[in-house]
Order: sequence, then structure tokens, then C-alpha cells
Amino acid sequence: MRLLVLTPKFKRAFRSVVKRKAALQQRIEDTLQQMEADVFAPTLGTHKLSGKLDGLQSCSCGYDCRIVFSIESGY
Repeated sequence: MRLLVLTPKFKRAFRSVVKRKAALQQRIEDTLQQMEADVFAPTLGTHKLSGKLDGLQSCSCGYDCRIVFSIESGY
């Protein structure tokens, strides 16, 4: 099991998104729980990004919502 660390930037973005679209809150929270259990679960659709976001990963928490994250080692 991995440790999920939410950055202050993520927390601000989460609050902002939930203010605009409250229905996303539960979907995002469920996705974060799934990520903590298995970040590569097929239902998340985790994939590597390229271009300006090279080195980061992305997963889906619905058709209109993505979470961009990095996997760090050494914690």
C-alpha cells in the first residue's frame, strides 16, 4: 500500500472544484481511496503523461475529471 500525500495545491484545487460542482466531491474522494489501495487499478485508467507534464501520471475520476499526480519513492 502506498502513502497518499495531498499537497496544499491539490487541496486548494479540490475546494475550488467542489465549490463549482459539488457532485464531484464524492467521486474524487472515492478515487483517492482507490488510489491509496492500488494506484494502477484498471478502473482508474492510470497512465503516464508526456509533453509539458512528462514524468507525471494521470487517472480518471469520471469522464470530466482527472487527477494528475507523481509517484515518489523513499517515504
